[in-house]
Amino acid sequence: MQKRSLLLSVFVFLSFALSAQDLSVCSFNIRYMIAEDSVRHDNWARRQSQLCALLNCECPDIFGTQETLYPQLCDLLQAMPDYAYIGVGRDDGEKGGEFSPIFYRKDRLELLNEGHFWLSGQPDKPGKGWDAACTRICTWGYFKDKRSKRRFYFFNTHMDHVGVTARREGAKLIMAKMKAFRKTNEPVILTGDFNVDQRSEVYKVFASSGFLADCFVRARYRFAENGTFNAFDPGRWTDSRIDHVFVTNDLRVRSYAIHTDGYWEKIADLTDNTSDGKAGNAAQEHYHIHTLSDHYPVFVKLSFQ
Repeated sequence: MQKRSLLLSVFVFLSFALSAQDLSVCSFNIRYMIAEDSVRHDNWARRQSQLCALLNCECPDIFGTQETLYPQLCDLLQAMPDYAYIGVGRDDGEKGGEFSPIFYRKDRLELLNEGHFWLSGQPDKPGKGWDAACTRICTWGYFKDKRSKRRFYFFNTHMDHVGVTARREGAKLIMAKMKAFRKTNEPVILTGDFNVDQRSEVYKVFASSGFLADCFVRARYRFAENGTFNAFDPGRWTDSRIDHVFVTNDLRVRSYAIHTDGYWEKIADLTDNTSDGKAGNAAQEHYHIHTLSDHYPVFVKLSFQ
C-alpha cells in the first residue's frame, strides 16, 4: 500500500510538472472597426462580446491580435480582466492607427522587457516601408513563465497586403531582430497575419529558415478544416492559411487548431400557416450565423523542451 501511494504521488507530481511546462498561444486578426461592416451586420459592436467570450473560454496564456484599433483594445481589456497588453499604434507610436498588440495572462506570465519596430528601412520610427500600401509594425515582448520559470520571446505582426517587396524585406527584418534579441537559447514565438499563405516566398523565409518552424506542420494533433480568411462568409472554404504561428525548435507543438466558431443572430419569426394545429406548428425562429471576424483565429498548445 505504501509503495502504491508513493507511485501515485510521483505520478501526480510528474503530471503537474508537465502541465506547468505547457503554454497556450493564439493569433487572431479581429478586423478593425469600420462603418461599412454594419451593412452586413458584422460591425464590431455586434461581434465584440462573442469574440471576447471565445478568448475567455479558450483562455490562451498569451496571444497576438491584428487590426486592433485603440477603442477595440479598450473593449478587449474590459471584457478580459485577466490580461494585460503591450503594443502601440502603428501610425504614431502611441494610440494612432492599428495596433499589433500582445496580450498575456497576468497570473501566468511576467513581462521582463518589451518593444516594437516598424517594417521599413527606418524601423525606429513610423513610416511605410518599400512598396507597402500601409505603415506596418511588429511588437515584441520578453516574458518569464511564473510556473516553469522559463523565459521566452514573443513577436506579433501584420504584414502588408499589397507590397511584395515590403513583405519580403519585412520578413527578413523580423528574422534579423529575433536573432539579435535572442542572445541565449531561449524560445521564440512569432504570430501574425502575414497576408500570404503556405505556398508563398515570404512564408518560406520563416518556415525554411532552420530557425523557425510552422506550428501547423509541427503539431502532433491538428484540427484545421478551413483556412484562416473567411471574408465574413461562414460558407466560404479555402486551404489557404495566411495567419501563422511560428516557433523555434526548443518548443514542442502539441496541437494546432483553426477555430471556425460563429454566433447566431435572429432574423425573424416565421409561422407555418399550412399546419393543421397539431404539434410542430408553433412559430419558428430563423437565425443567421456570423463569423467573429473576417479571419479565423489560430490556437496552438506548446510545451517547453
